[in-house]
Amino acid sequence: MENQTTVTKFILLGLSSNPQMQIFLFLVFLVIYIITLGGNIVIMVVIRADSHLHTPMYFFLFHLSFVDICYSSVTMPNMLRTLLAVHKIISVNDCIAQMFFIFLSGGAEILILSAMAYDRYAAICDPLHYMEIMSKGICVLLVSGVWTMGFFYALLNTVFTLKLHFCGPNQIHHFSCELPPLLQLSCTETLTNQVVLLTSAVIVASSSFLLTLISYIHIISAILRIRSAEGRRKVFSTCSSHLIVVGLFYLTGFLQYRKPSSVSSVVLDEMFSIQYSILTPMLNPIICSLKKKVKTALGKMLGKFKSLK
Repeated sequence: MENQTTVTKFILLGLSSNPQMQIFLFLVFLVIYIITLGGNIVIMVVIRADSHLHTPMYFFLFHLSFVDICYSSVTMPNMLRTLLAVHKIISVNDCIAQMFFIFLSGGAEILILSAMAYDRYAAICDPLHYMEIMSKGICVLLVSGVWTMGFFYALLNTVFTLKLHFCGPNQIHHFSCELPPLLQLSCTETLTNQVVLLTSAVIVASSSFLLTLISYIHIISAILRIRSAEGRRKVFSTCSSHLIVVGLFYLTGFLQYRKPSSVSSVVLDEMFSIQYSILTPMLNPIICSLKKKVKTALGKMLGKFKSLK
């Protein structure tokens, strides 16, 4: 080990080595990032400004928008920089720090979606006790739990990554510092890291998935017991946007683990990372803005701005 050179910097190869394609990708992802920031900030401002939206459902939506801003901001600014930079270099410490925040944001995203599913379950299946079940204290506790679990999920994987030694190739076939590509560059044994990654991911993902699944089984059962079609439609509309967001998230995860071996793993991993950390944060506010109350509140806010002029 003493004769091996310690790597202090990584090279992020990114999505393309073609200069013209890099400029095109820079413009595309810059627009996506602006839409992501703008859309989620608007959702947060609207929820804060309109007292009609000071309910548990919109409390969680506010925090989902905050998580989406964090998730996209962890990867996209550095990605945009490397698309234009001649030397696409990132230090090992900065790379591991980015990995930590990717774990934190990704873990918080999936956990807050499950908290939102539980909120919809309480609202639809037990409406008489809804405000008691989802009191302000409970909502704050759930969001605190989301960030705490996300933090320990990130910390656990980061601590074991810090024990790795990098001495050989320093090129990462990705646009961001995620753990699997880093493990491929390690000169030391990575079995422990793989076990920790798999175990922690299974615990976080399976607990979130099971809570979401059980909640929606009860929700669908409650909706089917409603006699009138109009009543079923009205109740379903309160959770449809959340169901779309959850569906996109878990569909991507399912496809990632069912990917065909004939297709390049590097290309697919980059595509799935784009879906998780870039497209999902952009689509969430667009989907959530379809809610009638959000559209009404947004219309009121725009009306106030016009009247000021």
